[in-house]
Amino acid sequence: MRKAKVIYGWLLTCLLLVGAPAQAGAPIVAAASDLQFALTEAAEQFQQETGHALRLNFGSSGNFRRQIAQGAPFELYLSADERYVQALYEEGYTQDEGVIYAIGRLVWLQRAGRGDLPNEETPLEAVQTALEAGATERIALANPEHAPYGVAAQQALEHAGLWEQTEPLRILGENVSQAAQFALSDDARGGLVAYSLALAPTLGERSEYVLIPEEWHSPLRQRMVLTNQAGDIATAFYQWLQEDEGQSILRNYGFNAE
Repeated sequence: MRKAKVIYGWLLTCLLLVGAPAQAGAPIVAAASDLQFALTEAAEQFQQETGHALRLNFGSSGNFRRQIAQGAPFELYLSADERYVQALYEEGYTQDEGVIYAIGRLVWLQRAGRGDLPNEETPLEAVQTALEAGATERIALANPEHAPYGVAAQQALEHAGLWEQTEPLRILGENVSQAAQFALSDDARGGLVAYSLALAPTLGERSEYVLIPEEWHSPLRQRMVLTNQAGDIATAFYQWLQEDEGQSILRNYGFNAE
């Protein structure tokens, strides 16, 4: 991290001398939707310190991986699955292999006040109970085809022996943020989503959750990388996220360091 601190300090000095650019000219960041609240807070703090804004785009990591390969103008890419970053590096679209910025966690999320939140030993008991009762309430998760948290959700359901049984009840979000919205809808029993979203104040005040054991799914190793289009502002933010202040914000949203 010492090298990162030196580079970041040099870039920060240069940026402060240049002055704040207009929002329209701000670098575009592609970020996994589990970062919706954490990265927004981080970007706001970065702007307060440097005067430089960032344009944040949130979505599924797999879709962003494809868009970057197709020439999308993203300067910084934060993926919820490091394999997408590694693939882009091997194909020549990034400056290097990037760095792990966080390890994500999966939770069972449901509407607050139901009075039947499962415990940590049997976090998917609500799903089993719903199946046994013949309930029609939906089970939300992100689409496993392109969303890392959807893959983790599928693995957790498979671990519990519930994947095939839940097929009629599953509702898929385009990304994990949309899955969280589905999980809290009136016709849903709940859903498997990112811990970081459950900790966000806007969701936390109307929901409750229980963590899914980490051994129930593959590790959510989240990697970020600068693309070949990255400029000084994106590079400075990339370094800032690796510093204590950036890491502290991520920890507040449940992300663990590697």
